[in-house]
Amino acid sequence: MPTHHALTPVMNADEVNAYLKVVYPQLNDDFAAYRAIEIRPGECTVRLDATERHLRPGGTVSGPSLFTLADIGGYVCVLSHVGREALAVTTNLNISFMRKAEAGPVDGICRILKLGKNLMVFDIDMVAGPDRHTVAHASGTYSIPPKR
Repeated sequence: MPTHHALTPVMNADEVNAYLKVVYPQLNDDFAAYRAIEIRPGECTVRLDATERHLRPGGTVSGPSLFTLADIGGYVCVLSHVGREALAVTTNLNISFMRKAEAGPVDGICRILKLGKNLMVFDIDMVAGPDRHTVAHASGTYSIPPKR
């Protein structure tokens, strides 16, 4: 993936994770399953530490768990590049499931395709397993609230 040198992060992963605990505490409840791992210009990496609670029958990480990872990837990209905008919301998210993901870390490598004044368009590649194969891919749009 190409890097976006023109997009400069305004928050690092630790700052985003701390902010998520304040504005979105229900994301992890008593479990710290979803978190930002790394922030880069125009990109971020988020992780789902998939455990038994994220699996559907057959030992596969559930679609809703991967969908949440995709949505969190977009939210982390917005927060890390726009700042503390708790009311940034998803307006569109499309996902394709490629192959089975088993319990363990699933990383979402999220890239900003366009960051405007009101919208951010992104895509995210979710990889898992020892070979880090793509298990799902999503693209979406976040609405950014106007500055007050």
